[in-house]
Amino acid sequence: MHILFTRPLEDCEELILKFSELGHKVSHMPVIQIEKIKHEKINFEDYKAIIFTSANALKFLNTKLIDKKITCFCVGSSTEKKALSLGFQNVVTAEGNVRNLEELILQNFDSSSGKIIYISGEIISYDINKNLISKGYNVKRVVNYTSNTNHKIDEKFVEILRSNMPNAVYVYSENSALSFLKIINNYKLNEFWMNTHLMCISEKSSSVLNKIKWKKIFIFSPGEEEFLLYKI
Repeated sequence: MHILFTRPLEDCEELILKFSELGHKVSHMPVIQIEKIKHEKINFEDYKAIIFTSANALKFLNTKLIDKKITCFCVGSSTEKKALSLGFQNVVTAEGNVRNLEELILQNFDSSSGKIIYISGEIISYDINKNLISKGYNVKRVVNYTSNTNHKIDEKFVEILRSNMPNAVYVYSENSALSFLKIINNYKLNEFWMNTHLMCISEKSSSVLNKIKWKKIFIFSPGEEEFLLYKI
């Protein structure tokens, strides 16, 4: 089966290797570029817990001044792996779902225990900070990166893709879906996806790409990528 991943390489390298080892043909076309944003200086001593909903937030954060024993809530395994590699010791991890992460925070951190800092990208799909605040938590959100459409797609790759379209394509965010749609339009690929299954992380991301004719659309959670292939 031919599979296309649209995340930056560091976010999907393990899946590319895994699917290749399973005998699939895997293509990689990152549709977004991640860029650092300057932010205010943070006094981490003021906080008792920290939230990461993306490994990119850790990538662009100076963690030298953070007490690594702070309670660290991570959305999924790749974010957890990044946190552990940076020395965080008290890591609580969800299964790639921000709503599950919110439940974990409610179960493992009392609102009276102190302030929480949430480090995130500019665009988020779920307002975990606002939801926690509505439940009595003191949460401050700091944005330290943004994502933009990748305008450096190799035209030779696009030509190869036209002649061998994937059976499945994985899209991991609403922002990625918007960027993917721009790339599809820019390279006039609109009519090439009728035999491709679209795998989206959320209804929001799938609705962005509904204008394209797909064979079928699936909604999945991180960790279900391989399982989805048995459905097509």
